[in-house]
Amino acid sequence: MKLNAYLMFQGQCAEAFDFYAKCLGGKIAMKMTYGESPAAGQSAPDWKNKIIHERLTVGDQTLMGSDAPADRFEKPQGFSVSIGVDSPAEAERIYKGLSEGAEICMELQETFWAQRFGMLVDKFGTPWMINCEKEM
Repeated sequence: MKLNAYLMFQGQCAEAFDFYAKCLGGKIAMKMTYGESPAAGQSAPDWKNKIIHERLTVGDQTLMGSDAPADRFEKPQGFSVSIGVDSPAEAERIYKGLSEGAEICMELQETFWAQRFGMLVDKFGTPWMINCEKEM
């Protein structure tokens, strides 16, 4: 079994996933617009280029997302996408990238459990936690 986060956006899924691919060092594995899908005939003309499904792979991990129609979109709350890394340098690299235009909730820093830990809500509204744990 694999658990994957599926993120919903208000029309900026493609931009967000390109940004995440750059920040996380991943690859866009699949991208389909509403206009390319079987739902093309039922899609509003201004929605044809929006994303119905996108998949980003980072190593053996997957992040998925799409653009949600306005009547189905809800602002993300009550969760964070958590990234665990093995080195403080990797935590710093990812945090720096994701923090571009972000709301910083907790600066990246050492904590009692982590060599580095930080929290932010990126410029697309996605909440993130970056964690490089200490050896226990």
